[in-house]
Amino acid sequence: METITTTQTTDPKELLKKMQGIAIQWRTSTAADRITRLKSIRSWIKEHQSAIRTALWEDFQKPEAETDLSEIFPVTSEINHTIKHLKSWMKAQSLPTPLPMLGTKARVQFEPKGVALIISPWNYPFNLAVGPLVSALAAGCPSIIKPSELTPHTSALLAEMVSDLFEKDEVMVVQGDAEVAQSLLALPFDHIFFTGSPQIGKIVLENAAKHLTSVTLELGGKSPTIVTESADIKDAAQKIIYGKLVNCGQTCVAPDYILVHESQKDLLLAELKQAIQQMYDPDYKGIENSKDMARIVNDRHFSRLKSYLDDASEKGAEIEFGGKNNHHHRFIEPTLLTNVQDEMLVAQEEIFGPILPILTYVDLQEAIDYINRKPKPLALYVFDQSKQYEDVLLQTSAGGAVINDCVLHFIHNELPFGGVNNSGIGKAHGYYGFLAFSNEKAVLKQRVGLNNATLLRPPFGIKTKQIIQSLIKWF
Repeated sequence: METITTTQTTDPKELLKKMQGIAIQWRTSTAADRITRLKSIRSWIKEHQSAIRTALWEDFQKPEAETDLSEIFPVTSEINHTIKHLKSWMKAQSLPTPLPMLGTKARVQFEPKGVALIISPWNYPFNLAVGPLVSALAAGCPSIIKPSELTPHTSALLAEMVSDLFEKDEVMVVQGDAEVAQSLLALPFDHIFFTGSPQIGKIVLENAAKHLTSVTLELGGKSPTIVTESADIKDAAQKIIYGKLVNCGQTCVAPDYILVHESQKDLLLAELKQAIQQMYDPDYKGIENSKDMARIVNDRHFSRLKSYLDDASEKGAEIEFGGKNNHHHRFIEPTLLTNVQDEMLVAQEEIFGPILPILTYVDLQEAIDYINRKPKPLALYVFDQSKQYEDVLLQTSAGGAVINDCVLHFIHNELPFGGVNNSGIGKAHGYYGFLAFSNEKAVLKQRVGLNNATLLRPPFGIKTKQIIQSLIKWF
């Protein structure tokens, strides 16, 4: 296994320079070339599935089935989808000819942007490193991956995978802390794909601006969940709890808080409690003993979440379920909060853990206005059977939305995934991931001997001015 950091023999500047040479070679790579690289990753994952499970367990006790479902399946699905469609994605797109351009031919030709930097997070350390790499390789871009230092076992495994499959100047994993990330951000990459918090996203964007580097920023925010008076409450509760507690709530698209119609509050609370019990403690042995509940990634994040709970309790929130915690095991019991006020940290900060505030509304416009007072979220969920969700979709802004489910849109290969403003810039997955790492080059071909602009050149006589006015009027 080879681990490369900026303190060892590999100089990032030299590595980038070599990769820039490879990027020029890869401009003419075929779909077959790129598919071969993707197939090699898929084969490696299949052969090392057990090692991936082990790495995720060692980093934060992620259950085996959850690793398969949320770390491995999204990547293999992305690879399979890309392999199936890449040839058609790469094909130049012919465009119609406007009448004033008669005689010309136009097309959009897709070319690789160049060398990409992928900065991946700790919460889904395999999925969110390899997923963007699939899109980069599909577009023909050599890449450097900077994984999170908070999940060292998975980062080491990523380095092993890349070392097994690629030359150093094609794909490389560079490990290290924030200082290493900063040194990489100082370099003139052709595209940066970052997944993380809005706060760090701003730092990435600031550094990218120095080189006018394009970016894809997959950020986060407080993703709301509306439960209307017409919702199927049992169905909603089960889906909300799964979406909230997968990965112990450490998911960028997890429901951050619920806005429920006041007539459904009591029933929803009862169904949420029952759903938690059924999924994580069916034998009543204690949720802490569940093999299906991951742990908080480190002590710092555990302390952050505990401070949210303490702050909420001190300011009058009621714990309807849960609240227990164990610092030694970094365990926080799934917790339902009511009587939540705006001044509480759980109402202000993205929670990123197994704490779920529940607020009520009387009129749907109240819920819509509440959402609109906050920064635009990465995801929006509405549980409704009366088409009120159409009003919510029209009057709010979010990176993506799901009706009558949670988090499911992330694994839909045909949908663009990403945020808006505070929750992200750009889209990913499938064709949209291919576009993120591609330059859509406009190509116009004119016929030799035919010049549409002959009558529009100086000197500008009366006839020329008449033609210009006709163009303005009719075209």
